Amino acid sequence: MLKTRIITALILAPIAIGGVFFLPPLGFALFTAAIITLGAWEWANMSGLEQQSRRVAYAAVIALILYGLLNVSAVAMLWLALVWWVVCFLLVRSYPAGSERWGSVPVRAFMGVLVLVPAWVGLNHLRAGGFQFGSTDNNLLLILYVFCVVWVADIGAYFAGRAFGKSKLAPRVSPGKSWAGVWGGLAAVGTFAFIVSILASAGAVETVLLVIASLVTGIVSVLGDLLESMLKRFRGIKDSSRLLPGHGGIMDRIDSLTAAVPVFALIITQLGWLTAVGHF
Repeated sequence: MLKTRIITALILAPIAIGGVFFLPPLGFALFTAAIITLGAWEWANMSGLEQQSRRVAYAAVIALILYGLLNVSAVAMLWLALVWWVVCFLLVRSYPAGSERWGSVPVRAFMGVLVLVPAWVGLNHLRAGGFQFGSTDNNLLLILYVFCVVWVADIGAYFAGRAFGKSKLAPRVSPGKSWAGVWGGLAAVGTFAFIVSILASAGAVETVLLVIASLVTGIVSVLGDLLESMLKRFRGIKDSSRLLPGHGGIMDRIDSLTAAVPVFALIITQLGWLTAVGHF
């Protein structure tokens, strides 16, 4: 299993790096749309659409929605994402109670729209908007930063959870997660944000705001993971797919990012660090 995971990672890493960091804005939009469309194919299965034809049709609908948003302002969609993740907190917190309200196939399929579409919009807003923080104005570094926030939160949570994780965060959704893991992940994120602020020659106010924005993003990233875990548990499956040997599916890799990216993009836009654009 470990060998398979390593081989898959070695194949995917250059593709992901090239697609994210070496494409122009439109190429980036198309590349990320392809990833989101594959995620939609997996979400269809989590929604209860088991037939391959229905899964492909669902993915095609998501792709068409993304195409229709190419020339639409991102900010409204990002606000929708924020509202949606607040709702998700309530859904995850109450599970399994309340599942009768969202457990039907059409509702779960619509949930996928609210997860996947704003994530794509947020990514492309980060790529195409006018960015300035401290001495930094590189949008690619901005995208790398939000990825790192999620990864740092995950790593911090792993080690803190292993060392101190007795009190479970959401045992009915994801038994492996603990409150110690959450606090450890947030501590790691706060430290990371502070270091980045220093490297970017940010002022004191900018530093404090970046730490707060990063902590909120880290919290929401946990929620993205929990939502997918809840849907997989409800559906009775372990992985979103077997598309990535040794790693599960696309959604298993990007579940935290789908929540973190649009929320982070909205926060830094409202702070004035990222200027909204009308199209990609």
